[in-house]
Amino acid sequence: MKKKLGSEIEKLEKEIKTKIQKSPLLGIRTYYWMAILIEFIIATGLSLVLILILDKVFNISDDSMVPVFAVLMCSTITAGISFYLNRWVLSPIRKLGGAMRQVAKGNFKIQVPTKSKIRDMEEINQNFNLMVRALDATEVLQSDFVSNVSHEFKTPITAIEGYVMLLQGTPDMTEEQQEYVDKILLNTQRLSGLIGNVLLLSKIENQQIPETQHPFLLDEQIRKVLMHQEVEWTKKEIDLDVEMEDITYHGNESLMAHVWDNLIKNAVKFNRQGGLLRLRLRQENDTIRFTIEDEGPGISPEDQEHIFDKFYQADSSHKQEGNGLGLSLVKRILNVCNGEITVENRKEGGAMFTVLLRQS
Repeated sequence: MKKKLGSEIEKLEKEIKTKIQKSPLLGIRTYYWMAILIEFIIATGLSLVLILILDKVFNISDDSMVPVFAVLMCSTITAGISFYLNRWVLSPIRKLGGAMRQVAKGNFKIQVPTKSKIRDMEEINQNFNLMVRALDATEVLQSDFVSNVSHEFKTPITAIEGYVMLLQGTPDMTEEQQEYVDKILLNTQRLSGLIGNVLLLSKIENQQIPETQHPFLLDEQIRKVLMHQEVEWTKKEIDLDVEMEDITYHGNESLMAHVWDNLIKNAVKFNRQGGLLRLRLRQENDTIRFTIEDEGPGISPEDQEHIFDKFYQADSSHKQEGNGLGLSLVKRILNVCNGEITVENRKEGGAMFTVLLRQS
């Protein structure tokens, strides 16, 4: 697949070079020199014509204000012509800048028009399109590799986990051996969870998730996820403050369960011992707002910028408890579901995550 990708890129590069060599268009420097020259001629000519007209009408030939009139008219005309020329010449550059911002957000399907009256811009646009195609092909190659490797890992990891669980019940096992078995089981479960998240993330990014949308009770789903993690928040003696309206949401139920599971798990993990976990769910016109607040250490502004990136973990002390994919998965699921998520620190301490869902 790499050889095929490389040959396609080389082919495209040759086509671009051939088109550029045969192109009769002028370069951007030539256009600018021509524009300046034309601008000077037009501004000077129009200024002289206007001065002659004013001279005939108001007889200003002996007036000391003639140079002032000349400068003002010439400046005004030059500014008008410059404004028009800049819009004409710089418009393709602005379009290219917008396309670059889309690529920075991960959109590798965008293309810009290659036809231009300026040879340099035509070359830049063609090279940009070539770059985006190469990035898209590389992204597909990477996604396929990750998906295939994850599938290959999943079966043996599941088998190891099953055998270790059988070993846990062995009666003649020493305390030290039991400790080793527990550690093996913990790490295989972590690895299994990582593989599951990678596979789900790969499917979402490659739009392989079936659009199985149906109405379901959102508040009930969140309560079930919360109760599923009862052991964790009970162990930390966390108090709950839950206020949720009865809301029916039309969407992908299994994907949304991943959102609540990750957010509640993080809030419990980073909350202080004996802290408070506050959940709110309410309807605001056509938007559903869900907030979850903890009383942990909060998140620094630097970490907030990257907290939804893959494998990013803001708190190194909790690295053994996660893999840095949870919030990245949440972000991408909400993008698919036409929702959004934001994070901010509370004045009282701790962090607050806000999820906005739009009713379809």
